[in-house]
Amino acid sequence: MRRAVRFLSAMIAVFGMLLTCSACNRAEPVMVTLKAVTPSKKPVPVQVERPLRIGMGAMITTKEGYVYYQRLQAYIGKKLGRTVQLVDRGNYKEMNRLLETGDLDAAFVCAGPYVEGKDKFGMELLAMPQVKGKSVYYSYIIVRKDSMIKHFEDLRGKVFAFADPKSNSGKLVPTYMLAKMNETPDSFFDRHIFSYGHDQSIRAVADGIVDGAAVDSLVWEYSKQKYPEQIQQLCIIATSDPYGIPPVVVRPGLDSELKKQLKDILLSASADPEGNDILKGMMIDRFVEGDDANYNSIRKMNSWLARQRKITE
Repeated sequence: MRRAVRFLSAMIAVFGMLLTCSACNRAEPVMVTLKAVTPSKKPVPVQVERPLRIGMGAMITTKEGYVYYQRLQAYIGKKLGRTVQLVDRGNYKEMNRLLETGDLDAAFVCAGPYVEGKDKFGMELLAMPQVKGKSVYYSYIIVRKDSMIKHFEDLRGKVFAFADPKSNSGKLVPTYMLAKMNETPDSFFDRHIFSYGHDQSIRAVADGIVDGAAVDSLVWEYSKQKYPEQIQQLCIIATSDPYGIPPVVVRPGLDSELKKQLKDILLSASADPEGNDILKGMMIDRFVEGDDANYNSIRKMNSWLARQRKITE
């Protein structure tokens, strides 16, 4: 009996030791510390500055003089420290539309479209070119020297070239001259066309495609120096009254600081060697402050034609 009790006690002791060892060998739980993770930020879109878009609705030079507009584009861009784009849509109506919709910021426009754009949607005059000391130009009626046409009246029944439907010197002025004779382009000419470029009108007369044309005096003088062999074939048979020169304009609502910077660049260009060289190539003395009164003669002509149309209706 005693032997059995000692054996049972020994077994209990061994079992207790095993439990103790098992507890000692049991792995302690691993403590994991979660560090705060900063959520990744979404990429911030880069703000790309919109290029300053300048339209070429009126060419003071011929189309071949486009290189000087490109140089002026680069010059303005360098002075502003931003990208400048040139836009040429080929007709004055489209250029005015782009200024009205804000797709253009500034433009070289014809004098007639400036008057129309200011009245219609608030186109703003920025600066005027000065050529030979004046900010005016003329409409020239030209023919070939070897023709029998010596006066404007001699173009009756002939073929005539206008520049653009909205052109002051290339359409409005000759239409006004005809109205003073109680005539219209349809009643006076056998046929008339639109060349969509004063240089194209000059070439059309020189090549005998048309008998006569109404052209911008500025383009005529430019062509006279650059292409004398072409001009030598032609002559001027009528000269209009002076009109306000094709200006530089800006769209309504253009940032006032940007407008001021652009104006300052143009007005000071003649005093800068690089700028002055560009202006010389364009046959411009300098840019001067815009004066809206310079275009009142065009407004008077428009008003007179409007009254005449009402009378004949």
